[in-house]
Amino acid sequence: MSVESPFRHASLSHINRTAILASQIKTLHSVSHAIGRSSGLKLLLKNVLEILESEAGMGRGVITLTNPKTGEQTVQAVHENLPMPAKRISYRPGEGIMSCIVSSGHSIIVEDPAREPRFIHRLGLMNLNLPFIGVPIILEEGHVDGVIAVQPLFGNRDLLRDQELLVEVVGNLLAREIHNAGLTGELAEIMDPGSKGGDPLIADGFTAPWLEQWMTSPSMRVVLQRIVQAAKWDTPVLIQGESGTGKELTASAIHHLSPRADGPFIKVNCAALADNLLESELFGHEKGAFTGAISNRKGRFELAHGGTLFLDEIGEISPAFQAKLLRVLQDGTFERVGGTRTLQADVRLVVATNRDLYHEVQMGSFRSDLFYRLFIFPIQMPTLRERRADISGLAELLLGRIGLRQKRTLRLTPGAMTTLCNADWPGNVRELENTLERGAVMSTDGVIDAAHIIFTGPAHRVAMDTGMGAAAMDVGDPDLNERERVMAALDKSGWVQAKAARLLNMTPRQIAYRIKTLGVPMRQI
Repeated sequence: MSVESPFRHASLSHINRTAILASQIKTLHSVSHAIGRSSGLKLLLKNVLEILESEAGMGRGVITLTNPKTGEQTVQAVHENLPMPAKRISYRPGEGIMSCIVSSGHSIIVEDPAREPRFIHRLGLMNLNLPFIGVPIILEEGHVDGVIAVQPLFGNRDLLRDQELLVEVVGNLLAREIHNAGLTGELAEIMDPGSKGGDPLIADGFTAPWLEQWMTSPSMRVVLQRIVQAAKWDTPVLIQGESGTGKELTASAIHHLSPRADGPFIKVNCAALADNLLESELFGHEKGAFTGAISNRKGRFELAHGGTLFLDEIGEISPAFQAKLLRVLQDGTFERVGGTRTLQADVRLVVATNRDLYHEVQMGSFRSDLFYRLFIFPIQMPTLRERRADISGLAELLLGRIGLRQKRTLRLTPGAMTTLCNADWPGNVRELENTLERGAVMSTDGVIDAAHIIFTGPAHRVAMDTGMGAAAMDVGDPDLNERERVMAALDKSGWVQAKAARLLNMTPRQIAYRIKTLGVPMRQI
C-alpha cells in the first residue's frame, strides 16, 4: 500500500535545501533499517521504493536487475499503488532509457520526459509531467547490475542533482545486498523463477564472472554441494572452520536456499555473552526476572520462529548451558528467564565453531550428547591456504567492494598478486580483505603493488624470518615494476642492502637511493 508523501501537495516555494537534507537523512536511516531487518531481496527492493516515495517524495519507482545470461534489464519491483505486471517485463540491451543507463554506467536526469524519445513506456507507469531520475546499481567497477528509476514530485535542476545523489547512495546500499543474494543463489532464483532450491548456486550462480573466479577450488565446490544438500532439510547443521573462512556466509546460504527462506534469519555470537546474558538473549525474560528487566522480552528462539537461528562460536558455551540447549533441540520447548510458561518455537538450528568439538568431547569440556545431536550434518570450511586457486578471484572481488567504498578504481599489480597468492593467511578471507583495504589506503593513485601489501601478526613474521616471506617474487620477472624488483631483491637477500644491490647490479648507494625514493618499507630483521 502506498504511503502518502509529505511532499505530494507541496510546491517548490515551500521547500528549501534544509528540508531536503533532513528528508534525505531520514530516508537513508529508513533504508538502512529496512536492509537490517530484510528477509529477502525481492521484498527489500519493494520496501526501498516505498521509503523513497514516503520519506523523500520520489514516486513511481522501478528497480530492474541485469540478467547475466542475456544482459536484459528485468523489472523486479515497482511502486505507486501498482502491482507487479503479470508478465515479466524486460528491456533488451540498447532498448530504452534503462539500457542507456546500463551502457553508460552513469545516472540520467530528464526534466521533461514528454520530449525524451528514449522512453518506450512499456510499464505504463510514467507521468510525463514529472522529472525522471535513473541511477545504475554497480556491484563492481564497470559492471552495472541494475537500475533504480524514480520521479520526484517536486524540484528544479538544482534540487534534482541533490535527489540524484540520494538515489545513488541508496543504490550503493542495495549493491551489497544484491551481491549477498548472488552468493546464496537467491539472485539467480529471482532472475529465473522456477530454479528453486540449491541449483542456482551451482549452475546459474556461476554465470556471474566474479562467482566463477572465487569458487574454482575443489574444496569450495564440495562446500557448495553440502550447502545445497543441507538446505533441503530441517536437520541441525554444524559448520566448522578457522576464523575468517566464511562460516556465517555459509549459514546464510543454507537459510536462503531452504524452504524457510521467507522466514527470519537470526544470528547470535555465543562467545560475546556470559551464561546468564546468553540465556536471556536466546530464551527471553519476563518482567522483573532480574535488575533491569523492566518488561517482557522475546528471546532469539521466539524471534526465529519459522526461520533459522544461527549460533556462532557454539564451542564457547559452558557445560551448564549446553544442557539447556540440548533440551530445546530434543523437544523444542523452553521457558523465558523468570517465567514458568513452557514455550515452543519452530526453528531450524545452524551452529558454527572454530574449535575441534570432537576433541572437546574427549577432553570432557563439551557434552557428547549435544555434540552428536549437532553433528548430524557437518560442513568443514577449508582454509584459504587450502584453496589458493581462489585467492586471485577473491582479491579482485574484495578489491571491487573496497573501491566502491572509496569511490575510486583500485588495481593490483602482478607483483602484489604474487605476494597475496604466496601468503600464509592465518586469518583467512577476513585477513585478505583487511590486507587489501590497508594496501588501498596506502596507495595514492589506486594502484596497489607489493610494497603496499603489509601483513600483521606473529605467523607472518615467523615466515619472513625463516626466509619464506610472502613476497616470493622473482627478481627477473619482467612484470615487476621497479619498486617490486627492489623488494624482491631485498627479500631474497634477507633484507641486507649490500647483497640486494649485487643482485640488481647496483652499488649500495644506488639501492639506498632507490629504497628512499621509491618508498620501499624496510623490514626489521
